[in-house]
Amino acid sequence: MDWLEDTRRSYDTVAVSYADMLRDALAGEPFQRGILGLFAELVRAAGNGPVADVGCGPGRITSFLRGIGLDAYGIDLSPGMIDVARSDHPGVCFEVGSMTSLDVADASLTGLLAWFSLIHVPDDEVPAALAEFHRVLRPGGVVLLGFHLGEDSRLKTEGYGGHPMNVYVHRRRPERVAGWLEAAGFTVEGELVHRPAPDVAGAFLFAKTPNR
Repeated sequence: MDWLEDTRRSYDTVAVSYADMLRDALAGEPFQRGILGLFAELVRAAGNGPVADVGCGPGRITSFLRGIGLDAYGIDLSPGMIDVARSDHPGVCFEVGSMTSLDVADASLTGLLAWFSLIHVPDDEVPAALAEFHRVLRPGGVVLLGFHLGEDSRLKTEGYGGHPMNVYVHRRRPERVAGWLEAAGFTVEGELVHRPAPDVAGAFLFAKTPNR
């Protein structure tokens, strides 16, 4: 799949500059910290256990989750990002992998986070990724998806210091993503929209796998 290789190559290229630019960003984002804190509460209520940060990039969110008590580890498509994550956060587990084919055992996770990592996945591939998320979560497991709010897609040709990139950024409506989650077998429990600037909006969906 060309989009996978384009995404991998693009984030390998920007890995160091991306990490440098966003390393301390959460310190100025009380809404995002609160959203991640709610996710942590839901994971604890589901019995605690392993949490995968899928599309973890340089590991800043994974590290935050561990700092608030979750047994979190990171997975990313980009080996360059994983190298930075391991350097920045020694002692935390980070693995190279694709969300469309996770090397994770069935029903082995209590939580799964996809923090603005579905944004490069084409519409026709999202159901496969969400099916993987459902497969690896335990009954009653929690998923949190964060994504750009909107209805358009644009080609990103450079970023994070002007480095070349070749990835599409897909903006989506919460109801559309919720429909995909429900089709994958999840129950959507919450939706939040954050507007940090007049022309910037992110959406967050909380969902669970059925208890069996």
